[in-house]
Amino acid sequence: MAKSTFVYATYIRTTPQKLWSALTAPEFMKKYWFGMHCESDYTPGSSWKLVNDRGEVWDAGEIVEADPPRRLVIRWEHQMRPELKAEGASLCTMELVPAGQAVRLTITHSVEREGSKLVEAVSGGCPKILSNLKSLLETGTVAFEEPSRNTQ
Repeated sequence: MAKSTFVYATYIRTTPQKLWSALTAPEFMKKYWFGMHCESDYTPGSSWKLVNDRGEVWDAGEIVEADPPRRLVIRWEHQMRPELKAEGASLCTMELVPAGQAVRLTITHSVEREGSKLVEAVSGGCPKILSNLKSLLETGTVAFEEPSRNTQ
């Protein structure tokens, strides 16, 4: 079966441990993800959900793999927009690789269908979220205060 895939890589001047914490700590996450945060204990088989600042669950799934601070894999489904939920599960893989005084963060989203609208939506919001993460870790402030249309 054909896949739709979105891959985003960035280098962040930080340590793998600090980046892992930024990717998994709800209160810190809210700072760069426009008030959104993830809830999970980040162990394989545990539940995972993305929640907005009003307590609405936008995405839900489970942790497939967790190898702190190197790799995190989440299988999830969108919950708010019926046309995106209908596409079924997406797989998000985050890989953290030390690169000198920085860490290369590669995030891959894939869906087992061609022309995925979910992957299209993710590709619209992910760059702003990750730019905010990079900026926050490196400078203490975010690059964008408001989300794009596709992030929420």
